[in-house]
Amino acid sequence: MRNSLFWLISAFYFWFFAIIGVYVIYMPKVLQLHGYTSWQIGFIFALSPLMRFLTPFLFLRHLRLTQSLYRFSLLLGLLAGGLFFSTIHDFWLFMIPNILLGISFALSLPFVETIALATIGKERYGRSRLFGSLGFIVVALLLARWMDNPQITLWTLLITLVTTTIVGLFIQTKYPFGGSKQETFNLFKEWRLWVNILLMQISFGPFYNFFTIYESERGLDYTTISYLWTFGVVAEIIMLFFQAPLLRKNLLGIIGLCTLASAVRWLLIFLFPTSLPILFFAQSLHAFSFALYYSAVISYLFAAYTNKTLAQQFFGGISFGLGGMLGSLFAGMAYGEYLFFYASLVALAAFLVLKPAH
Repeated sequence: MRNSLFWLISAFYFWFFAIIGVYVIYMPKVLQLHGYTSWQIGFIFALSPLMRFLTPFLFLRHLRLTQSLYRFSLLLGLLAGGLFFSTIHDFWLFMIPNILLGISFALSLPFVETIALATIGKERYGRSRLFGSLGFIVVALLLARWMDNPQITLWTLLITLVTTTIVGLFIQTKYPFGGSKQETFNLFKEWRLWVNILLMQISFGPFYNFFTIYESERGLDYTTISYLWTFGVVAEIIMLFFQAPLLRKNLLGIIGLCTLASAVRWLLIFLFPTSLPILFFAQSLHAFSFALYYSAVISYLFAAYTNKTLAQQFFGGISFGLGGMLGSLFAGMAYGEYLFFYASLVALAAFLVLKPAH
């Protein structure tokens, strides 16, 4: 069963992160083509993360992640995908599917992450998670030629949501889930790490939401930009494949190193926005600032908390949730020549807050 679960979880990661690829690489440009301002784009992309932040708090006292709630979360993602088509022309209506998508992500991904760590272990986790990187990279390469065709982007988003739902339902049949226990959960126990997680994701806001626009305005064509996205994910895949020995070492030390690498990465993009050799080097740091960082954090939280599913929910809520929301708003308001300089300062602050802990 463990082997079949490995491949099912890997397939889930492939399609789930294909959704993320469509959403973060191409949807900002789609909204720009529909006349959205940079502030509106930042606001829209803050809604899904906001839901990912708020949802875990409901599980502290009132809810448990049951099988029926997990199925509901998958279907909620499908509903959001359908609503993207009919609401995108209206800024206020378009808020609805983005809110629904955020709730769906907040419920479904922690369920799968917990199963992955519990059944295949942190040593094999990276090799399963790299399929998510492959899904992301396939989308980055295939959609680049249709950057100016919003309908193709929307249809790709819907197809990836449908496939993720199907695979997610199969995972549940292989690993029935009884629901997380109502155990005490103390965020202050690891407060330095939670602040680090928050600041790290805020620093990613300019990259996720405006990197494509930022570089295209400086003269890079969409194909080259897609290659930059792809190169970062290739570096991520290599790290995920070989990271197992590193995860047996001091996880907090690894998290600090990866945070510092992020500060350097954003500074290089600010200083050399049109230098392809330096931009490709900066993207290679994605192996540390995302791949190794992500694996080290979820592995540390899995060991540190007894309520492991809720720990993963709060990781998603505080990082991709609150951090993603604040990062989107920060990027939308600070957009301009110094955007990635500001991002570098935020990542440096994330490193400094964690440093006394190890």
